[in-house]
Amino acid sequence: MRVFPVYAPKLIIKHVRIFLSGAIWVKDLGRLEFEKGLFLLPRKGQPKIKQAVVELNALIEKQNQLALQA
Repeated sequence: MRVFPVYAPKLIIKHVRIFLSGAIWVKDLGRLEFEKGLFLLPRKGQPKIKQAVVELNALIEKQNQLALQA
């Protein structure tokens, strides 16, 4: 599990694209799990966490689409 001391979406996405499945810990958000290159929405979570997961997944999808076009 990698620990991120700040919420840095680009660094987090880079980590997820390399490892594809696992978990990370982000300060102020907590533990976020990802599988097959996408983050999983927590069953019980604060709106702030769910918003971050949706944002990260959108950025991952955007990068995947850009890679397919190139």
